[in-house]
Amino acid sequence: MAAISDEDIQKVREASDLVAIIGERVPVKQKGRDFWCCCPFHQEKTPSCKIDPALQRWHCFGCGEGGDVFTFIQKSEDLTFPEAVRRLAERAHIDIVEASGRPSVPASRKARLKEICARTAEFYHTQLMRGKGAEPDAARAYLAGRGFGGTVPKDWNLGFAPGHGVLVRHLTGLGFKGDELVAANVALTGRDGRLRDRFFNRVMFPINDVQGECIAFGGRVIGQGEPKYLNSQETPLFHKSQVLYGLDKAKAAMAATGDAVVVEGYTDVIALHEHGIANAVATLGTSLTMKHIRLLSRHASKRIVYLFDGDAAGQRAADRALSFIDDSMTPEAGRTRVELVAVTLPDNLDPAEFVEARGADALQKLLDDAKPLIKYGIDRRMAAHDLSTAEGRTRALAACLEVLAPIKQSMLAKDYAIQLAGRLRQREEDVLAALARLEAPRFTERVDEEPPMPVAPPRPRRALTRAERNRLSFERAFLSLVAHHPSVGLAHADGLAQVQWHEEVHRLVAEAMLEAWEENPGLDSAALVSRVADSAPQATAVFMARSFDEKKDPEELGNFLAEELALGDAEEAVADLVAQLSDESLDADEAMLLHETATALQKDLAARRQAHRSLP
Repeated sequence: MAAISDEDIQKVREASDLVAIIGERVPVKQKGRDFWCCCPFHQEKTPSCKIDPALQRWHCFGCGEGGDVFTFIQKSEDLTFPEAVRRLAERAHIDIVEASGRPSVPASRKARLKEICARTAEFYHTQLMRGKGAEPDAARAYLAGRGFGGTVPKDWNLGFAPGHGVLVRHLTGLGFKGDELVAANVALTGRDGRLRDRFFNRVMFPINDVQGECIAFGGRVIGQGEPKYLNSQETPLFHKSQVLYGLDKAKAAMAATGDAVVVEGYTDVIALHEHGIANAVATLGTSLTMKHIRLLSRHASKRIVYLFDGDAAGQRAADRALSFIDDSMTPEAGRTRVELVAVTLPDNLDPAEFVEARGADALQKLLDDAKPLIKYGIDRRMAAHDLSTAEGRTRALAACLEVLAPIKQSMLAKDYAIQLAGRLRQREEDVLAALARLEAPRFTERVDEEPPMPVAPPRPRRALTRAERNRLSFERAFLSLVAHHPSVGLAHADGLAQVQWHEEVHRLVAEAMLEAWEENPGLDSAALVSRVADSAPQATAVFMARSFDEKKDPEELGNFLAEELALGDAEEAVADLVAQLSDESLDADEAMLLHETATALQKDLAARRQAHRSLP
């Protein structure tokens, strides 16, 4: 795949009207100078997605998604950036001139690695379907024994890795270099410095990205050997915590049903799909992560069902899943709520075994009856204790309240706590008080199979004073005004550089603006915002936070906001000097000097405040 020039990208951007493109997918209504619509990326009845035609940016205040026209196409159609550019180029009838090269040698590093993965998958599949000898015969027998005969190997591009350096010789013969094979993790460098195949005598499961392009592999050993399953390591293409096996095939069924089903293995996914449960995906050598959940939420609008094996490993995974309980699962989350439910298969069965033995209808009933993760966790904790004794009930209460600790401030947690009081013969007020005393844990996301490790709870964010809220509002207003009127920003460039920003993202946005102007002072609004958003992804939310009355003079408003921020910084400087005067270690001369300085600054500040008038 050849590279797209910056000039062509800019041509496509300028030819693609964001309002029109979003309007092709959802109804758009104009309010003042802006446009609003119901966000296409989460369920809502009241429009919360704002489109700014001047900046050519969109932002949803409900789910937080946003960006430019390319970002919208990427998210709405699950495309890569180059694919989004090409899609919009076709729409605008723009011919993209791409640098041509050897067909087998893509231009970019990532594209070459993808090409290596694609060629490797083809090679493995050929070895499975046509390979001769005891080892490929054993691979075919294994798949047949799992019920994966017929068209399954072709449908899922299954393969066989013979090892013995056969793959390395094949790929180098196609012109790929050794360091590229290592980077794609299909080869390793041995102690003797020679390349060898990473996978040896394994049934191979190509792992695709959401567009269906191969980016990694999983291999199941034939016969005895450890590890039983071996996945590709992290590469520039493959990040376990962000990829789900089968999502490219499952996303359509997720959109149709509203549900996503998460299992633990490749064969489980294939078995469920073959039995008509086509919304199933699997994690890849890692427990479910919040990145996975956010990814699935884009395709499944109703529920994410976590389906656990009935064996000990499945139960450990079930316990780890409780770390995902947070405020996003409570009714207070509103439109951003995530409905994560869970179910454990009976009789120590895994999904493939269950659906083979009892059928898809029986499994679908289990999925339909899955419990909310919070209730699922409480029931598991209750079942682990002897509730016939006072000691057992006390221990069960403590264990169940731990499940509720991350959401202890919500009405949902308090409702569950009251239910626990009844089930465990405790006084409601005692249980609610115990819940209130708990500290909500925070968990780090890991990409291995170890349980999440608790870390120190974050320092609670203090409630903002009215003055601080006003200050942040002025900062956002100033940055948004500058984005819409770059000439105002250029006039106040020194002020932008000197402001003591109270929000880190505001500082990053201001610095990105100044850097963009250093390179090109003539940038228009859309180009400036695009440059800034590359450096500070949260910039879109800042720029879209305010709308301005078109009747007001932007230069006059810019002068007012710049002076307001400068006065705020001066007031803080005076407050710091006054605070230093309380230091008892100061000698008389130092105290006198500080007092005189503070007094002079206060007089100057009072005069500036007097001269600073609001806009009409």
